[in-house]
Amino acid sequence: MGDLFYLGSRYISHHRAKLLVLIFAITLVGWLPVAIQIIVDQTAEQLLERAENTPLVIGAPGSPLELSLGSLYFRAKTPARLNYSEVKKVEATGYARAIPLYYRFRAQDYPIVGTSSDYFSYRGLQLASGRPAALLGEAVIGSKVAETMSLGVGDPIISSPESVFDLAGVYPLKMPVVGVLAPSFSPDDEAVFVDVKTTWVIQGLGHGHQDLNRQEAVGQVLKREGGNLVANASVRQFNTITSENLDSFHFHGESSAFPISAIIPVAPDDKSAALLLGHFQEEREDVQIVRSRRVIAQLLDTVFTVRDYIVVGIAVVAIATATVALLVFYLSLRLRSGERFTLSRIGASRLQVQILMATEVVFVLLFSAALAALLIALTRQYGISLMQQLLLA
Repeated sequence: MGDLFYLGSRYISHHRAKLLVLIFAITLVGWLPVAIQIIVDQTAEQLLERAENTPLVIGAPGSPLELSLGSLYFRAKTPARLNYSEVKKVEATGYARAIPLYYRFRAQDYPIVGTSSDYFSYRGLQLASGRPAALLGEAVIGSKVAETMSLGVGDPIISSPESVFDLAGVYPLKMPVVGVLAPSFSPDDEAVFVDVKTTWVIQGLGHGHQDLNRQEAVGQVLKREGGNLVANASVRQFNTITSENLDSFHFHGESSAFPISAIIPVAPDDKSAALLLGHFQEEREDVQIVRSRRVIAQLLDTVFTVRDYIVVGIAVVAIATATVALLVFYLSLRLRSGERFTLSRIGASRLQVQILMATEVVFVLLFSAALAALLIALTRQYGISLMQQLLLA
């Protein structure tokens, strides 16, 4: 048996290029269908879990899917506008508490989410370090943001302009990080959380500047109209909110008309949720309320259909690959007819010759199966996170 093993290993070593190609092809067609199934199932599980935890979402009329994905994952590029007054209207029904969300802006690749303190208790988020945001301009960041941007408590994070050619519409704001969230393995790990008013400052609806009533600012005042001062463009605005200039920040206009992206209504029970749903569906046409799970389930139905087509395509490729592999093995055996004749002439039994000829096939199949099993295990462990990183890149 040792001699057979030696001869088989020498044959494999001599024809390693051919065997590596076969191993790669067989491993690929064995791993891909299972990998697709794993990634789709894990993605579906994550999507449905977050949707079940957020059964209702309120937003401006438009695409229910865009509203659901934006509210759950903060992925909407240009979210539709909803007036902040809708928060009071939801709470006035008595059916639910209202958690506002404004996710229009970003800090590099991560969304800046303007919300209230209720959001953290609603999601069950815990702080790994620092404290909750208490003042205008303070930020609490997710664990992934802290890791990739190398930020901690006390470091600043700056909002990104929406366009490098138009800085007037968005006010780049330097925000101190006062807290870092513990990992929750959810989209909250990849978000920067601030108060809703802070996002309004970023948008330019509010700002802070030097006191125009002070003597050194006389040259920057164009005119005085009663109690109002009209200043020229040289007035210095603050891009950082500190304890020293906090009182100078103010908003122009009624906050009830300021924008938000969506509202998460938190109903105490199913009856209240049903009443709230009926209220918005029957009495309100200027806003929409969607059932997140139903919308995400419809999306997943499409994903599953596409997955089935892909798996069928891979199955056809697998059949073709298996056919080619069988052809390669058959031609290899034909080419080794002289080797079989030589072995029989030097005293090898028929069984020993068959075992030696089968070494090539067994080696390829076993090595391919082991490699495919390893790839499947890695996919199950790291596949979904790797896919998310690729999509964010």
